[in-house]
This record gives sequence, C-alpha cells and structure tokens, in this order.
Amino acid sequence: MSKISPEEVEYTARLARLSLSEEETAAMARDLDKILDYVAALQSLDTTGIEPTSHPIPVPTPLRADEAAEPLDPALALSNAPQTDGTAFVVPKVIGTGEES
Repeated sequence: MSKISPEEVEYTARLARLSLSEEETAAMARDLDKILDYVAALQSLDTTGIEPTSHPIPVPTPLRADEAAEPLDPALALSNAPQTDGTAFVVPKVIGTGEES
C-alpha cells in the first residue's frame, strides 16, 4: 500500500513551484514510499545506549566564540531582495489550509 498519494506529491510540488508530469508524479510517489520504508526499517533498530551524535571516529565539533558583533546594515541585507517592505523581505505565502491552489 502506498504511503504517499499522487495528490500529496502534486500538492508538495505546487508548494515548491515545480511542474511535474503524471509520470514524474508517479515516480516521485514511488521514490518517497521507498524512503519512508527505509526510515521505518531504521526505526526498528535498537539504539539503546547510543548517543544521538555518535560517530565511529572521534570528531571534534568546531565552535566559534559567542561574541557580539556589529549588526548587518538593513539596506545591505535587502539590497538583492526582489521585493521589500520597509526593512522586511516580501515573500509569497506558501503555507495554507491545503484548500488554496
């Protein structure tokens, strides 16, 4: 049984502004099903006693000093934005109730 419907793939593609053919939608649904099956297989593993960030080779995490710095000039931050409103970026709404197209 498919975990991802073609409608869910089409909805997600619309949110990502992708245009998929029927064949691409079906292929994407199959690929996403395989990924979910793999994740389910990973969830069945016993990870008791294994640290969340475990690695077979000790790898130090590079950290920088947490120091205050001069803020970025708002005009410079917005200089390449396609649309602005004062000191804010203007972006299209992508989150909705699922009823919008």
